[in-house]
Amino acid sequence: MSKIRITKQFSFETGHALYGYDGKCKNVHGHSYKLSVTVIGTPISDASNVKYGMVIDFSDLKKIVKTEIVDVFDHATVFNKNTPHVELAKELADREHNVLLVDYQPTSEMMVIDFAEKIKKHLPETIQLYSLRLQETDTSFAEWFASDN
Repeated sequence: MSKIRITKQFSFETGHALYGYDGKCKNVHGHSYKLSVTVIGTPISDASNVKYGMVIDFSDLKKIVKTEIVDVFDHATVFNKNTPHVELAKELADREHNVLLVDYQPTSEMMVIDFAEKIKKHLPETIQLYSLRLQETDTSFAEWFASDN
């Protein structure tokens, strides 16, 4: 049977700052991110299976991405935990803001790598993550492809 790719799109609001950067993004700011998640697999051929004809139920993919990415990053501010931003992060967290400290510079490029690892861990064995596209602005995005990794 044919391999089929399916894509589910998500959106979330996240703030970040790029420590050491030489432009405006060194300042705390936010984006309305759009994440496209594409998986590849063979549609279920067992007619007695309630998911017959599906590669994966869109709602099952949604649960994975919402739990691992959207619910975590939405309305959070992300800082690299290895920079002086940890002082600001602590101040914000003390004021009950949603702050995430990550092991990387929170660029779209690094976030999409992180997201790929998080999503892959939860996909059924018969499904592979094919690609991710993380759109930061209307004209800027980062892409991750399994074939490149």
